[in-house]
Amino acid sequence: MTRTTTRAAAKGAAARAAADRSAAAPRPGAREGAGPDAPYAPDPAAGRRSGRRETLAGYLFLTPWCVGIALLTLGPMLVSLYLAFTDYNLFDSPRWVGFKNFQEMFEDDRWWTSVEVTLKYVLIGTPLKLLVALGVALLLVKPRKGQGFYRSAFYAPSLIGASVSIGIVWRAIFNDDAIVDKSMSLFGWDVGGWIGDPDWALPTLITLTVWQFGAPMVIFLAGLKQVPRELYEAAEMDGAGAWRRFRSITLPMISPVLFFNLLLELIHSFQVFTSAVVLAGSGTNTGGPGDSLLVYGWYLYEQGFRNLRMGYAAAMAWMLMLGIGLVTAVLFKTQRGWVHYEEDAR
Repeated sequence: MTRTTTRAAAKGAAARAAADRSAAAPRPGAREGAGPDAPYAPDPAAGRRSGRRETLAGYLFLTPWCVGIALLTLGPMLVSLYLAFTDYNLFDSPRWVGFKNFQEMFEDDRWWTSVEVTLKYVLIGTPLKLLVALGVALLLVKPRKGQGFYRSAFYAPSLIGASVSIGIVWRAIFNDDAIVDKSMSLFGWDVGGWIGDPDWALPTLITLTVWQFGAPMVIFLAGLKQVPRELYEAAEMDGAGAWRRFRSITLPMISPVLFFNLLLELIHSFQVFTSAVVLAGSGTNTGGPGDSLLVYGWYLYEQGFRNLRMGYAAAMAWMLMLGIGLVTAVLFKTQRGWVHYEEDAR
């Protein structure tokens, strides 16, 4: 009886000792030296290893993009910057001439003509295009029958408007004795052909640009749908008219969208090329009648690939990039005065 009691007591003591050791042992993931009742804390080393693996995976996914931008964007830009200071004709080795290309550029009368034509196109065409896009968006934002059809119909020209085929059709419509010329003659307005007249060639190009208002229209539609209806209802109760509601509610609420469209359209307008080339035709005077369609992009192409002055063309390209960069910087600098973001109201 005594031996049985002794063995039982020994087994109980051993079990209690094992339980104490198990309770005192650190839990997986607990920091070294922490007590059994200490809160769980992840292992910092394990977290760093997991973070490094995620970072490596991210860089692996970015590798194709990094290689593409290095080979297809940054590389050609650096080569173009070097060529801007050289005399290069695509066949012989580039010859370093310093700032000669830039100096000659400012002394080139046709370069100044291309700058003037491009600025007229940008300053007239871009505001008109945005005004038409916003006006049509205001008409289409209200629910109406056949709304999807009208949106698609107004958006379609922006998909095909910059193509060569549309340029050819536009030239045929506005050419001498074409349908537009004959139609205007019925009302006593005899222009004598829009494309062949130096005074009307650029307005024809601007008209083609305004006709392609579909893309900014869709963006305006998205912005108008985000304006709370309660604001208009409150303004109507206060007696505000349609113009007051548009000026005090619609414009401030869609100002970020307006800024986005303005920035994109300005950049796009500075790079106009295809439409102007097709409207100007393929004659010896590549700038249209009286160089009225000599936009910057076309003169750059003419110098680089027709006259084989690639160094001069590269210098022109960098001047264009600097001009676009300056306009973009001015827009971003002045946006604080007229662009209202939701975060600013908080």
